[in-house]
Amino acid sequence: MNGFLTPKEINECMVTSGKAKAALPIGKMLFLGIFAGMYVGLGAYGFTIVTSGAGSGFEATLAKFIGAGVFPVGLMLIIFCGAELFTGNCTLTLALAKKEITIGSLVRNWTVVYLANFVGSVLLAWLLFKSGLYSGEAMAAKAIGIAEAKTAIPLLPIIIRATFCNILVVLAVMMQAGSKDIIGKIFAIWFPIMLFVLAGFEHCVANMFFLPIGLFLGADITWSQIIMNNLIPVTIGNVIGGAFVVPGVYYYTYLRTNKEAISVASEPVMAATAE
Repeated sequence: MNGFLTPKEINECMVTSGKAKAALPIGKMLFLGIFAGMYVGLGAYGFTIVTSGAGSGFEATLAKFIGAGVFPVGLMLIIFCGAELFTGNCTLTLALAKKEITIGSLVRNWTVVYLANFVGSVLLAWLLFKSGLYSGEAMAAKAIGIAEAKTAIPLLPIIIRATFCNILVVLAVMMQAGSKDIIGKIFAIWFPIMLFVLAGFEHCVANMFFLPIGLFLGADITWSQIIMNNLIPVTIGNVIGGAFVVPGVYYYTYLRTNKEAISVASEPVMAATAE
């Protein structure tokens, strides 16, 4: 027996998963969303630890690679322990396209989970700030530098980076769904997530941690800049990549039935006949 699902089976699995996620009570979405924000924040904190003492050139590149290798622990915790992550839940559009959920239930899930991710991320940032773990000069400088750099990215580049980011995130979610053992799931998560961090792509939930911790430590940014310069455009890009690009192609390729195709193709003919 194969240790993995076929691409078609993976997409069918994502539809089933999306239906279950959309049906969650709001209370469960809130708690699981808060946990997901904290889990991603822990991965971001690990990344900061690894990269804070690096110099420049090859040393900085190596530190970034190692830090990117630590970051995927966040998604591993979300997948294995159970939590609700907005960027991963962008794949609910597959269930919507198959008419297994309504647009209302999708918006409900995205809204509640996004806000809960924000609460969890900011809460973790505040707790770590109060913990004194950022008291070292290198750690504080790194966190401040990350926050200031992220709020200074121009609009088009940040949307492009965010689009590619969530393409990789939802592919990681889909790949792990295709594996039937935990080791396979770990590797399926690790490589795409490591790549998006190493590449410098933008993830809205990770930034819900990176930017507030920088602000708490004294970065020259405001809450308005965090939201307007980063979170809103990054969220738009994440939705484009994770809710439309990947699900759109795979829905067309693996889930759209011949019956649906015939129905869509016949609509113009029926309309012309009616006229």
